[in-house]
Amino acid sequence: MDLIRVTPEGLYCDLGEFYIDPWRPVRHALITHAHSDHARWGSKIYYAPERGLALLKSRLGEGLHVAGKKWGEKFRMGSVWVSFHPAGHILGSAQVRIEYKDHVWVASGDYKRTPDPSCDAFEVQQCDTFISEATFALPVYKWDQGEVTAKKIYNWWQADLDRPTLIFCYALGKAQRILAELKRFTDQPVYLHGAVEGLTQIYRDAGIDMLPTLPVMSKEKGYNFKGDLIIAPPSAHRSPWMKRFKEPQTAFLSGWMQVRGTRRRKGYEKGFALSDHADWNELNQTIEETGASDIFLTHGRTDVLARYLEENGKSVRFFETQFTAEEEAS
Repeated sequence: MDLIRVTPEGLYCDLGEFYIDPWRPVRHALITHAHSDHARWGSKIYYAPERGLALLKSRLGEGLHVAGKKWGEKFRMGSVWVSFHPAGHILGSAQVRIEYKDHVWVASGDYKRTPDPSCDAFEVQQCDTFISEATFALPVYKWDQGEVTAKKIYNWWQADLDRPTLIFCYALGKAQRILAELKRFTDQPVYLHGAVEGLTQIYRDAGIDMLPTLPVMSKEKGYNFKGDLIIAPPSAHRSPWMKRFKEPQTAFLSGWMQVRGTRRRKGYEKGFALSDHADWNELNQTIEETGASDIFLTHGRTDVLARYLEENGKSVRFFETQFTAEEEAS
């Protein structure tokens, strides 16, 4: 029995009469997390984990009609029972568990298994059918622990204190993670681009322990930012905003930095592989631990992972979605 199918509006559960991360306005929308390819404006009623409500409202507006649910809280939608469980992707990111009689499906959204001090850890859910992303589903992608990568970033920053150090990463999730990871090595304030500032305050209000931060705009004109760390979104790279920083050293944080050619094409001096998606080993580990025999794969390199899973006795199918395989969703 297929509890979820693809429609023009998104992933739909007929028995529950709801959509998961719909890409068009619908009546009932269950949202896994606040990244823009998963949370879109216009639906009548939203359902989401309480842990992610503030981020969701910051993205879609305070007037949102939204029902917040605690982790693991079962609620009835039509003929099925539904609950949200941590996905480990960003603050408040969730898996959606759907139960009908003796059938259990889990839609994992975006997820990772690497420990992350800025969000709740992934919780494995036993199920018959598991819907998994495949963003980094190639054996070449294997992440270091966040603490290891943060130490590399810290050492690179400290090695040249005669220049400003600019790190570019996605404003929601990645920026806050590195602020939390770096707290192991320093208590020096970090300067934030305006697009990062408000989202970081939401994390702080949620109790996430991070380095102290200040807006870049809080410094007077002519301040040189020598020895300072500045965090900004990729859109600020090579923009007029950068003119205030004299000869900065620059880096980009992304899972795509695992491949050196990607770093060269983007024009950053340095690249650090830090992803909020599961790597090859984590994908396979998770699929195995769910006990699911039926796997649906969504965005990413589904072909290689599908072949590997089928060789290991899994039934593999595919959902074509509008979720991006780029790391705006990271």
